Amino acid sequence: MKKQVSLWEIFLIFGKIGAFTIGGGIPMIAAIKSELVKREWLNDEDFLEIIALAQAAPGLFAANISILTGHKLRGTAGSVVATIGSCLPPFLIILLIAIFFTGFKDNEYVIKAFKGIRPVVVALIGVPMYDMIKATKMRWWSWIIVISSMVLVCFLEVSPIYILICVIVAALAISWWRNRKPNDIKEEEK
Repeated sequence: MKKQVSLWEIFLIFGKIGAFTIGGGIPMIAAIKSELVKREWLNDEDFLEIIALAQAAPGLFAANISILTGHKLRGTAGSVVATIGSCLPPFLIILLIAIFFTGFKDNEYVIKAFKGIRPVVVALIGVPMYDMIKATKMRWWSWIIVISSMVLVCFLEVSPIYILICVIVAALAISWWRNRKPNDIKEEEK
């Protein structure tokens, strides 16, 4: 049987993740996977389930990941500790920046540092997306949805909300159609 993870360990790991992931929720995915799967606190299947639920739930993605992961590890207390751990460092960093940054915002070194961080953020977003694509083993119709969604959002400027609504309605309709009872089909044929 696996050793139960302490609340202090959860706080420290999520504090580290919160302090060093630039860009919020999506870049946190790679760090959380690295830290928690490596320690065998979660397996890949649990991790993908948490990511799917965190994306579907309303609210901040980073907080949702923390809540769900903490709950998986230690229940409600784990949720609270993981969320505080992941949110406290960025809060303190933003507070310090708000206090001191106004004097440095036009400094050329600060501007160059932020420009240098941009490619890292892109990589932090790209790596977990690549990992999720590999793990989900998508079918041809999934690729059609992915590519169509990207074209609609990037080039035609369609709101992702409309795309999600359409995909949810289509999925529900397909599910209903496939799960019809044989009696329903016979009645339709009459």
